[in-house]
Amino acid sequence: MCGVSNEREVLTYELFGTATRELAQTVADSGFAPDMILSIARGGLALGMGLGYALAVKNLSVVNVEFYTGVDQRLDVPIMLPPTPAAIDLSGLKVLVADDVADTGRTLELVHDFCEGHVAEARTVVIYEKPHSVIKPDYAWRTTDRWIDFPWSVLPPVVGEGLAH
Repeated sequence: MCGVSNEREVLTYELFGTATRELAQTVADSGFAPDMILSIARGGLALGMGLGYALAVKNLSVVNVEFYTGVDQRLDVPIMLPPTPAAIDLSGLKVLVADDVADTGRTLELVHDFCEGHVAEARTVVIYEKPHSVIKPDYAWRTTDRWIDFPWSVLPPVVGEGLAH
């Protein structure tokens, strides 16, 4: 792999806490006061929860989007899985769409576009933005072209002793 660095971006839980507070401050300083935080599951759940507390937003919602099916394996296009938020519930709200990373940006773009026709305003927030993302998030903590090790997905899933496969 010529020209590709093996170095990784490593996010620890402690650094995640710092990133969340700094992103919340950036959102607050921008004057955007969201009525709802819409987290993209699974990666955006922790960020959405953290921002909800940091920005005093109690209206949190989740949308499930499937794109990555494995490491470097993805569907042709991201799809929203049911249940999707009801457009009527979003009407007139200022929504902050949260995800862990804008890699291709297609998932973030899908959810932002879904909101766009129904809400007063939709903005996007991510911990990491990749330079080649098709959408530029409104708020990003860091930009990187490295592979990212997130603290919640770097270890293999836990298997109980009674659940041998």
